[in-house]
Amino acid sequence: MIKLLSKIFIKNPSDYSNPEVRSRYGIICGGFGIFLNIILFALKFIFGTLAKSVAMIADAFNNLSDAASSLVSLLGFKLALKKPDSEHPFGHGRMEYIAGLVISFLIFMMGFELLKSSWDALFSNEKSESTLFSYIVLGIAILVKLYMFIYNHAIAKKINSASLEAVAKDSLSDTISTFVVIASMVASKFTDFPVDGVAGFIVAAFVLKTGYESAKDTIEPLLGQPPEKEFILAVEKEVLAHKPIIGIHDMVVHDYGPGRVMVSLHAEVPGDQNIFDLHDVIDVTEFDLSQKFGCHVVIHMDPVETDNPLLEELKLYLKSVLPEIAEGLSIHDVRIVPGNTHTNLIYDVVKPFECELTDEELKKKLFEIVNRKYSTVMSVITVDSPFV
Repeated sequence: MIKLLSKIFIKNPSDYSNPEVRSRYGIICGGFGIFLNIILFALKFIFGTLAKSVAMIADAFNNLSDAASSLVSLLGFKLALKKPDSEHPFGHGRMEYIAGLVISFLIFMMGFELLKSSWDALFSNEKSESTLFSYIVLGIAILVKLYMFIYNHAIAKKINSASLEAVAKDSLSDTISTFVVIASMVASKFTDFPVDGVAGFIVAAFVLKTGYESAKDTIEPLLGQPPEKEFILAVEKEVLAHKPIIGIHDMVVHDYGPGRVMVSLHAEVPGDQNIFDLHDVIDVTEFDLSQKFGCHVVIHMDPVETDNPLLEELKLYLKSVLPEIAEGLSIHDVRIVPGNTHTNLIYDVVKPFECELTDEELKKKLFEIVNRKYSTVMSVITVDSPFV
């Protein structure tokens, strides 16, 4: 159905990186989800009331909250498509993440409501009276929710959507919850134990777990998370393909929502070549990166010495001793300034977040190690954080 709707309402439906295409996929999935969840709510509520099943009625209201989640997702995609303005120069792409966070809160609210109703059911003497139609409705609900999980998950992967992935996880959780409701209805026929209430608690636990996972997935990009390693390697490979660039460092990726990524980096180039030619290479690299990865790119040009034997020797020595000090250390922007009595070795060292050394301790260790072998070389060190 989603494929059919996408062919009807989306121009170039395979262009998943296009913001307009992404938005339309989100709106179609959201609208279809509202339709399916309202139908499931009505069926479960009617037959749950007839069967006097707290777990089934709770599951019905869970579907009603899912309809609200789909509505929030739909609005999130719609708002995310708004163009940049004076108050939001980087656009409104993060509205999609905020929509996912709101969905998570709705899931949490429903989970706590289910806990309350299940607690009441534990002390109720009223037995459920399930019918064949009740089981048929729940069986249909499982199939529908599996279908919703499949299409939401598939589209979420294609368009890289946190909010649609949250809806997909919720649908999968609902499938498991409905299985629990069926099991409780069958078990209640053979015992006076309040199986219905216990089943409600199990359903609530699944719902709360889904809410937590969805919130985690949407909060991380809002707070700022590192880009995927594959993306970093792909960008580095593309940059180094543009000669005479010989290295990159200080790469920073800002995520303002899917399709709204800004990348900045420093590109090392030979310092003995024509600056105008080098600047032209940087411009071409920026353009090629932006076209290939669909992002805005800014590259800072760093001229470096490529024919200084002492500098190359010091670089190799530094790289060989870094693992002895701490894992994950790296250096860049290495240069030397000769003097009458000593030579200054100037460079930046990137310290991983998990490194237990303080900046001053790290500087001291590096200074001593270099000075021990090269007594006339004095290290001037800047400690950087790893942005990627």
